[in-house]
Amino acid sequence: MPYWTAILLGLIEGISEFLPVSSTGHLLIAEHWVPRQSELFNVVIQCGAVLAVLAVFRRRAWELATQWRVPETRDYLTKLVAAFLVTGVGGLALKKAGFSLPETLLPVALATLFGGVLILAVERYVRGRPVAEAITWPVALAVGGAQLLAAAFPGTSRSGASILFALALGLGRQRATEFSFLLGIPTLLAAGAYEIFRDLRHGAGSETAWDQVAVGAVVAAITAFAVVRWLLRYVQSHTFVPFGWYRIVLGVVLLLFLKFGS
Repeated sequence: MPYWTAILLGLIEGISEFLPVSSTGHLLIAEHWVPRQSELFNVVIQCGAVLAVLAVFRRRAWELATQWRVPETRDYLTKLVAAFLVTGVGGLALKKAGFSLPETLLPVALATLFGGVLILAVERYVRGRPVAEAITWPVALAVGGAQLLAAAFPGTSRSGASILFALALGLGRQRATEFSFLLGIPTLLAAGAYEIFRDLRHGAGSETAWDQVAVGAVVAAITAFAVVRWLLRYVQSHTFVPFGWYRIVLGVVLLLFLKFGS
C-alpha cells in the first residue's frame, strides 16, 4: 500500500468517525477504489481518532478520573462502564460468531440509506419536545446497544446511532454527544487492542505494515481533533438533519452504482 493511501484513509477516518455518517462505511466505500485494507488497519486507525476525543475532553476525562468519589461523577462513570460492557460483550460475541466486514458495498449502501431516514425521523420526533440533562439507565444501555448495532451493520455509524438513541429517549443534544464521544474512548481502544493482540497471536504481525498503520492513525487523530471541536459547536444550535439527507443521497448513489456501474 502506498503511503498516500494510508493518508487518504486516515483523513476519511478522522472526518467521519464522530460525524453521524459511519467511518467504517466510508472506509469500505473508499476501499472499493483503492487497495482494500485489513480489518486490523481499519480498526486501529480509529484509535488515532479516539486520541482526538481525549484531547478535546481532557478536562472532563480528568474530572471523571480524579473525582470518582463524588456521587454524581461515580454515577456517570458507572453508566459509562455499563454501556461499554454492553458493546464489549456483544462485540466479542460477534467476533466469536465469525463476524467480519462485508466484502461488497450493498450492506453499506442499505445501512447508509436507512440511517439517513432514521436521522430525519428521530429529528422530527424530538422537535419541540422537552429535553433532560441527566444520563438515565435506559439512555446508557440504549447507547451501548446502539454502538453494538453499528458494529454489526457497517454503515450505521457508531456515534450517529448512539446519539440518536439518546435523543429519542429525551436526552439533550450536547449531553448525548458528550456521552457518545466519551463512550467511544474505551470502545475503540478495546477494539484496536483486540485486533492487534489477535494479529500478533496468529503470527500475522510481521506481515502488517505497521508504519502505514501509524501514518493512518496519526492523520486520523489530527483530522478528528478538528472535526470534534467543530461538531461540539455545531450541535449547540443545529440538528443532524443535513447529515440525514447526505446519507440518503449517498445511499441512493451507491445503490445506483451497484446496479448500473461497471
